[in-house]
Amino acid sequence: MNPPKFFAHPTALAESTQIGAGTRIWAYAHVLRGAKIGRDCNVGDLAFVEGGAVIGHRVTLKNGVMVWDGVKIEDDVFVGPGVLFTNDLMPRSPRLPLAAARYHTKDWLVPTRIKRGASLGAGAIIVCGVTVGRFAMVGAGAVVTQDVPDHALVTGVSAKVRGWVSETGRKLEFGADTTAVCPDTNTRWLLVGGRRLVRVTGPK
Repeated sequence: MNPPKFFAHPTALAESTQIGAGTRIWAYAHVLRGAKIGRDCNVGDLAFVEGGAVIGHRVTLKNGVMVWDGVKIEDDVFVGPGVLFTNDLMPRSPRLPLAAARYHTKDWLVPTRIKRGASLGAGAIIVCGVTVGRFAMVGAGAVVTQDVPDHALVTGVSAKVRGWVSETGRKLEFGADTTAVCPDTNTRWLLVGGRRLVRVTGPK
């Protein structure tokens, strides 16, 4: 039998057969059978990844993150310590007789999607059914209850758009012409209607 191409700490439980090469799973983390984790990811201490969760390449899950069935995390996402996902908008114990029938199928499961390059700050709660856009940034402790646009910076309970960020995470400062330049990449951005960020110049 060939040795696994990923690293798992001796105290970790890596039960999935779909873990990519170069991924590291640290102490007391638990990856259930049926979870899918891509290449070159980092799964921190005490993280939990349920079967049915899908995690892309180069994703960072910091300590204590909980990722449930129905959550899809795309490539290059950062998930800060203690971030919590959900997957049921009307949860009841499946052992409650009045609710048991609901859990005989997966009709209750509400999917969540975190798009490429997004960052979720420490202790954020992502209520199921939302999409967090590409390169968006969710502030620490935010409760996300609705979709987050690409490149948006959201904070608060419930989270609201407070600004816009570049791919490097730099907050963009807009002039009177509603354009801004990221000093890290020299990329120019246009804010359209106060709701959508469009690249004007720079690498794509």
